[in-house]
Amino acid sequence: MDSPTVLRRRLGSELRRLRERTGMQAKSAADALGFSATKVSRIESGQTTLKESDVRAMLELYGVSDATELHQFISLTRRSTQRGWWHDYGDTLPDWFQTYVGLEGDAARIRSYETELIPGLFQTPDYSRAVFRASLAGQGGDIEDIVDRRSRLRMQRQEILHRPNPPEIHAILNEAALGRPVGGPEVMREQILHLLKLAEQPNVSVQVLPLSAGAHAAMSMPFHILSFSDVPGHIVYVEALTSSLYLEREADIARHEFVFDRLAETAMSPQESATWMTQLLKERY
Repeated sequence: MDSPTVLRRRLGSELRRLRERTGMQAKSAADALGFSATKVSRIESGQTTLKESDVRAMLELYGVSDATELHQFISLTRRSTQRGWWHDYGDTLPDWFQTYVGLEGDAARIRSYETELIPGLFQTPDYSRAVFRASLAGQGGDIEDIVDRRSRLRMQRQEILHRPNPPEIHAILNEAALGRPVGGPEVMREQILHLLKLAEQPNVSVQVLPLSAGAHAAMSMPFHILSFSDVPGHIVYVEALTSSLYLEREADIARHEFVFDRLAETAMSPQESATWMTQLLKERY
């Protein structure tokens, strides 16, 4: 079943299509509806939960009168307001990351570049706990319950790797992410063995960007490009310490895709990367 996040995006995409079919600009539609331009933008990009009354008003403005089509839109609206499974972890999951979990769960293709970490979908339980302990350091109190819940959430996210139609995942990892002994040598050994096993799956491609490659176009921060089978367009996700960005402008998407392709050309091939990781296990872990 599609997540409410993706259902909102699908609904927003369809409402944008209807508006554009009328030749109406977003500002004109907002004025006619009594909305702000920002509200129309957030609706069309799936960034907000829609009210049935708002959807009905938009459909009327865009000339949708067919009873069957109206029913389909209202049904989609109701389904998009349902809670996702990750809301059970709302006490430990920032609001801005909940959107990403929903998008990730319905993505058909995920392209990731990581500088310091093994991607969350590839992490072992012990590795993830070590990461969360480090990120929560200094906050005081007993953090183990939070660490445990966040780790369980991360493991539950990984279920998409084992579903009947798993997403295509292409991950490029900076060498530093594998050389840094997160949790200690034994944890890293288990993590790299797990990564090698995942890389054998036909839908998973892992490349290592060696430090010897020198300067490159993505030195500022990691990023993820998500694509969907039934929703047009892509989303670039960029995460900071206390917030995140969801980029959907064509220029932003094109720039990140260009950079990702250059990284893939510069990094070791998947076969070379597997050989390099195997050698790293022998020499260091």
